[in-house]
Amino acid sequence: MAADAAGDLGRADFDVIVVGAGIMGSCAAHAAACRGSRVLLLERFDLLHHLGSSHGHSRTIRDAYPKARYPPMVRLARRLWGDAQADAGYRVLTPSPHLAMGPRSNAALLAAVGNGGAAEVDVAGRWGGGVFRVPDGWVTAVSELGGGVLDATKAVAMFQALAVKKGAVLRDNKEVVGIVKEEGGPGVRVTTSDGEEFHGAKCIVTVGAWTSKLVRSVAGLELPVQPLHMLTLYWKIKPGHERDLTAAAGFPTFSSYGDPHVYSTPSLELPGLIKINYDGGPPCDPNSRDWISGGGDAADRVARWIEEFMPGHVVTDGGPVVRQSCMYSMTPDKDFVIDFLGGEFGQDVVLGAGFSGHGFKMGPAVGMILAELAIDGEARTAAEAGVELRHFKINRFKGNPTGNSKDD
Repeated sequence: MAADAAGDLGRADFDVIVVGAGIMGSCAAHAAACRGSRVLLLERFDLLHHLGSSHGHSRTIRDAYPKARYPPMVRLARRLWGDAQADAGYRVLTPSPHLAMGPRSNAALLAAVGNGGAAEVDVAGRWGGGVFRVPDGWVTAVSELGGGVLDATKAVAMFQALAVKKGAVLRDNKEVVGIVKEEGGPGVRVTTSDGEEFHGAKCIVTVGAWTSKLVRSVAGLELPVQPLHMLTLYWKIKPGHERDLTAAAGFPTFSSYGDPHVYSTPSLELPGLIKINYDGGPPCDPNSRDWISGGGDAADRVARWIEEFMPGHVVTDGGPVVRQSCMYSMTPDKDFVIDFLGGEFGQDVVLGAGFSGHGFKMGPAVGMILAELAIDGEARTAAEAGVELRHFKINRFKGNPTGNSKDD
């Protein structure tokens, strides 16, 4: 076992304690365990729960990003996804092309096409004339390599299993309520709601939508990470077209820029249905979401988009067949927070937060970066991969509530 009893106090000693076992925390625990560290991964709910942001069966991976700071991290993550799948002996990533489309006047779209190395295509020639009804003046560009669909819950389980294989200890139903500096010594003491205490030389915090609450409680810091209540929507494919929209048939993940911003993954996890979502949702409290009417008007927005752009292949009558709740953890500039918590904690506590609805694909890269920051005080792998962490500092919000937005 990777923990040692500490005297009569019943205190467990670890090199790294990771708080939060979603994709980021699970990847961080795995990365730290691979370094030979004694690792404890704590989760406030059941492992693989559906109450946060890392559940479900489909997340996209793509290079097509409006901000040039992200493709290097995606490429690093893609390599690490491959390494993890090889180690696990099974696949969580299904390859597919990625289609970016929208008005030619949309600057974010043009930047994404350029940063992702996408090439403009005739969608009618590629997927048949009746799939997408594209307006005149729109860009339709495809990235052929490196894209795909990640099975989210299976991926989290994979990294947790690999972490355990390397000696990590996982404990679920352990809500962390306190993180304090050890008195008279190095490291931190982590306390759970049921009174257990753990000592760690370092601590990594990856609690998603609960970030602001926990950081405020332990450090008195107001971090602008706002949870949003999102809806994952699955729509019925019109009879006779079920195979046309599958990953096996080469149908892409896609993003439609503009208003509304809609994204989709090919039919995969639920045969006969396709996931088409609105990229937005209302603010929420993660402890008291409205499970009935939460998510706002997302379904109506997507239905109108389908009726305009995919009317021949997707059914909107009666609304989506399946609705699943999820959360985004949004920063004002939609950039991540990857940094030391600082203050009295110095470099003993590392924070990964605010992944703003687009972080899952980069989980293995983020996890490795967090682990290296905790263990080494610097992230050499990120630097070698061309990932610039300066964009993700906490202090970007000091006296500047919009963060990086003023520079983008």
